[in-house]
Amino acid sequence: MSSMGYSRSFLASFLLAVLLNVTNGQPLVPAIFTFGDSIVDVGNNNHQLTIVKANFPPYGRDFENHFPTGRFCNGKLATDFIADILGFTSYQPAYLNLKTKGKNLLNGANFASASSGYFELTSKLYSSIPLSKQLECYKECQTKLVEAAGQSSASSIISDAIYLISAGTSDFVQNYYINPLLNKLYTTDQFSDTLLRCYSNFIQSLYALGARRIGVTSLPPIGCLPAVITLFGAHINECVTSLNSDAINFNEKLNTTSQNLKNMLPGLNLVVFDIYQPLYDLATKPSENGIESI
Repeated sequence: MSSMGYSRSFLASFLLAVLLNVTNGQPLVPAIFTFGDSIVDVGNNNHQLTIVKANFPPYGRDFENHFPTGRFCNGKLATDFIADILGFTSYQPAYLNLKTKGKNLLNGANFASASSGYFELTSKLYSSIPLSKQLECYKECQTKLVEAAGQSSASSIISDAIYLISAGTSDFVQNYYINPLLNKLYTTDQFSDTLLRCYSNFIQSLYALGARRIGVTSLPPIGCLPAVITLFGAHINECVTSLNSDAINFNEKLNTTSQNLKNMLPGLNLVVFDIYQPLYDLATKPSENGIESI
């Protein structure tokens, strides 16, 4: 099984079984709304004055029509696979790509922007769309949904939809670790706490806008990212243990913060998806996970 097949199976089946509480048959949800960074950006950065873009080859070479769309991937993202399994016949569009925002929002929308994060200044460094602006776009989206479907139908879409969030990696890799002003001002623990306060505020804002089924990804093993190994690996082609430890500590706090939010907000179904362990296994034990050496 390929690494992409493994990721598809893990993320999709885990999300459907846990977040939707469905184990048999094919579940149906009215919409998917996605927020975050390059892991889930499907083209919003195409409309930003930023160098962080993926609208050129080889991006998209394995996607529909082999055309780069702004996805930071050769093919589909995990969110695309999720949409496939849920039965959507088209993928939720990048919100900024839409010339008209009406009925084309009925199945949801994607607000993610590569190089954004929980920390507002991370987005400013790369001229990407911060989560606060992504939330403003979602508020506008809600207004357009009411105009297109009516108040009753729009309310059902909003309350029954899945909300996906992927952020945090850029905050560490593209900001904290390379920003001397930031890493002198905060210890890693303090920076994690700052990010989690931003995360908590974002979840509470989404909840106030009607979101009830929310999935958030943990940090991946950031010490295994090729760029990180190049910058911090001391010329050894291995995962950087100290940075992976930072991710593990953040993820533990993310779980605790998420549980506190569930206890505080009635009816909130908030799930943290552990992408750390499966990706760590892929990076450190490739042959055991179906990846052939080149």
